[in-house]
Amino acid sequence: MLVGLALLLLVSVLGLEVIPPTLAQDDSRYAHFLTQHYDPKPKGRNDKYCDSMMERRGLASPCKDTNTFIHGKKSRIKDICGPANGSPYGGNLRISKSAFQITTCKHRGGSSRPPCRYRATAGSRHIVVACEHGLPVHFDESFVRP
Repeated sequence: MLVGLALLLLVSVLGLEVIPPTLAQDDSRYAHFLTQHYDPKPKGRNDKYCDSMMERRGLASPCKDTNTFIHGKKSRIKDICGPANGSPYGGNLRISKSAFQITTCKHRGGSSRPPCRYRATAGSRHIVVACEHGLPVHFDESFVRP
């Protein structure tokens, strides 16, 4: 029994050595990107949606000025970081080849302390993201592509 526990501990420690810390960091940055910008199936895309989503995602203390939520499949967003759905856009930025449904939430002004109130703008846009190691880690902008 003691040998089994020692072996398990050894395998765990070796496993931590084998996984590069940068991969764990990339996953953490990608997870943060998803928390801030991803909502696959929004219920409504109006001001009330923005008020609740910004608070639920921890973006309303203090009130964040602007935030965009991307709707749809996670795999399509990931694909922007490769040739399947993205093109280079300077530096480590990539622009989507296809449009995404998005909701942009803008703080209505006033105090930056809660309760925060937001104005929603829903639409379909091409998006620009920063990628690291094949994963989106930063939302840069969205616009209608000519």
